[in-house]
Amino acid sequence: MLKVEEATRLINAQVRDYGSERIALDETVGRVLAEDVAADRDFPPFDRVSMDGIAIDYTAFENGRTEFRIEQTIAAGEPIATLKNKDNCMEVMTGAVCPEGCDTVIRYEDLEINGGVARIMIDDIRHTQNVHNQGIDRTAGDILIKVGKLINAADIAIMATVGKAEVLVRKNPRVCILSNGDELVQVHETPEPHQIRRSNVHALSNLLKSRHVDAETRHISDDRELIREHVEQLLQDFDVLLMSGGVSMGKFDHLPSVFDELGVEKVFHKIQQRPGKPFWFGKHPSGTLIFAFPGNPVSTFMCAIRYFIPWLNTTLEQRDIPEMSAILSEDFHFRPTLQYFLPVKTHMKDGQLYGAPRPGHGSGDLANLSDADGFLELPIDRSDFQKGEAFRFWTF
Repeated sequence: MLKVEEATRLINAQVRDYGSERIALDETVGRVLAEDVAADRDFPPFDRVSMDGIAIDYTAFENGRTEFRIEQTIAAGEPIATLKNKDNCMEVMTGAVCPEGCDTVIRYEDLEINGGVARIMIDDIRHTQNVHNQGIDRTAGDILIKVGKLINAADIAIMATVGKAEVLVRKNPRVCILSNGDELVQVHETPEPHQIRRSNVHALSNLLKSRHVDAETRHISDDRELIREHVEQLLQDFDVLLMSGGVSMGKFDHLPSVFDELGVEKVFHKIQQRPGKPFWFGKHPSGTLIFAFPGNPVSTFMCAIRYFIPWLNTTLEQRDIPEMSAILSEDFHFRPTLQYFLPVKTHMKDGQLYGAPRPGHGSGDLANLSDADGFLELPIDRSDFQKGEAFRFWTF
């Protein structure tokens, strides 16, 4: 069996380039940026008023003047105006262009206005206060968002500001999620005593949706010829197959032999880990990659988070992913010589992330996942793990 590090290396060696596509701005949240976004003009593009009040020439106040006759009122969106008399002022609104001849804004709260004259009521006035000067944030041509960033709502605002009605993003792979097994029925069906409802496919599908990857889902019964027929077609139609079940050692685990018949190269089968030891990974000459996870729900979920999502991030050239760790909140013991992915419930304390063990009752204990929000990756060469130690954390 491979160790986790070697399996990770072999998977990352199969990174693909699916190209890029230009899509509408409002469809880009959750996608990975495939181009740098630059400022098309200065940020802000003019000396911007940042408080409602009056704009003055600071030298007049510095010379002792505290009363200013209002020459004009300027709203946001109006063309730039000019102060005619430096002993006067302009009434200005937030977002307006600071008038020429003015360099300081005093807010309404610090004024008394009567008969068109504004009187400053405080002594603490600073030169250029409440003026957001042109280019102070960024200048024209500056890179605002770098290629490889996972786009969020704040990025949308920035791209809208620079006129990016369409944005170049990394193209997602075409993914199909395939489950198999006669014991599985649809969610809306009432299972017989010997059956269970399909759950893994829904977990995988929504895990991908959280990354804005739309995947098709299929289900096949435990008929070997039917499995072969479906898989042969899927290998031509999709870039990635995510499979749940059918890769262990049982008489009805047909996938490894079907893959062999269809010319799929096995990169590895079985990892020295728990859960998810029977994980099978391979590639087809067409370029399609196969992540065939063990059917137990915790195994499927863990393997997808630990192996597929990092591969997807690397494939899409996402560059803003921090590596997370969490501190074990109590002692934990695990004897087998396997790298153990321990379900934990996290909480923050004194600015640090802690994980409380939620080991459950094995890889079939699906309900236990609701008590956890990630896995701690515990080293293979130890059995005893001490409270206060930090380990790699894989969040749900």
